[in-house]
Amino acid sequence: MNSPVADTADQQSTRARLEAMGRAARAAARAIARADTGTKNRALKAIAAQLDAQRDSIAGANGKDMQAGRDNGLDAALLDRLELTDARIDGMIEGLAQIAELPDPVGEIEDLKYRPSGIQVGKMRVPLGVVGIIYESRPNVTIDAASLCLKSGNATILRGGSEALHSNGAIAACIAAGLKEAGLPEEVVQVVDTTDREAVGAMISMPEYVDVIVPRGGTGLIERVSRDARVPVIKHLHGVCHVYLDDRADREKAFNIALNAKTHRYGVCNAMETLLVADGIADEILPRLAAAYREKGVELRGCERTQQILSDCVAASEADWSEEYLAPVLAIRVLADMDAAMDHIAAYGSGHTEAIVTEDYTRARRFLSEVDSSSVMVNASTRFADGFEYGLGAEIGISTDKIHARGPVGLEGLTSQKWIVLGDGQIRQ
Repeated sequence: MNSPVADTADQQSTRARLEAMGRAARAAARAIARADTGTKNRALKAIAAQLDAQRDSIAGANGKDMQAGRDNGLDAALLDRLELTDARIDGMIEGLAQIAELPDPVGEIEDLKYRPSGIQVGKMRVPLGVVGIIYESRPNVTIDAASLCLKSGNATILRGGSEALHSNGAIAACIAAGLKEAGLPEEVVQVVDTTDREAVGAMISMPEYVDVIVPRGGTGLIERVSRDARVPVIKHLHGVCHVYLDDRADREKAFNIALNAKTHRYGVCNAMETLLVADGIADEILPRLAAAYREKGVELRGCERTQQILSDCVAASEADWSEEYLAPVLAIRVLADMDAAMDHIAAYGSGHTEAIVTEDYTRARRFLSEVDSSSVMVNASTRFADGFEYGLGAEIGISTDKIHARGPVGLEGLTSQKWIVLGDGQIRQ
């Protein structure tokens, strides 16, 4: 057992390492911020070529992580996230190519207008600086995060899960080689190579080196980062998404959307967790939906009115209305009308994604205006709340915050704006 003195020394050592990475990232941020689009795209393509050339070493490193995961009792779902197959390496390479093709937001000037003094005033899009990203399990996130930060002109420090240490190290070597080939500092992307949990504590408490933190992982990680960070955080904590079936909904649209939003994938943040149904159509549509859910193995938990309609539905508890199941479990509540549905969402929602199914234009407009979430939809599945589906190319994550970025965060979300003024010798009178 380690002594308290040894533990303290280890923590100080980890802190010192992270501070050194922070200093290097701050210097590299200036280099990547001034890099032109062509240079950044060359780096992305060079990294892709390195991934292709180093498939065997990546597979070998991933094999070590997979074996350690099996030895440590990781469940099948986590092992699946951890595994890097040839197809997943192909996916990383394709993702780099897609991001290289995306428009570069850095340097864009908006709203340039003349003022009475003769000066022109506008806004220029600029990188955030140094982005710290903390994530778990999936080593392909290393490429996703690195490529988005690189294209948006940011330096980044990546801290992956301890279970993917060897895989992330092999990917980091490809990134470093690609950056070097493009003439950029290798410190533009740095991957933390220690499993010490103190590395997270150091990253989130270095505002002098890190400009923003993006946590991607379980509730425990995001709660810790949100609670302890001294650096601004872009995050979402829960994805309690709702679909409301209005009594003026097209029945086929309602059925297809409610089924897809829940059963397309279960363990994702944009899956529907609570189905809200107008009382006027509940008797008609719930039995049909319940049969489809049962066929897919979904457990139904409902309000008293739902139980009257569906005899095999178990009673929902108060806790069910705010639960993110990430599993084949669905809460169902029958409500009088749209106002009651919006009240429910306001009380129990997490601000992620809500949808209404209706053919009533006025109700649809009210729902869009009055529901306070990062994505609000009409006649579409909540599963569309995704950076790729929104045309961002890729995303660093979803934000349910209201400041800076909200919803899927892509390249533009990794930038900010500064005011610029163009003059021709004007002075303030």
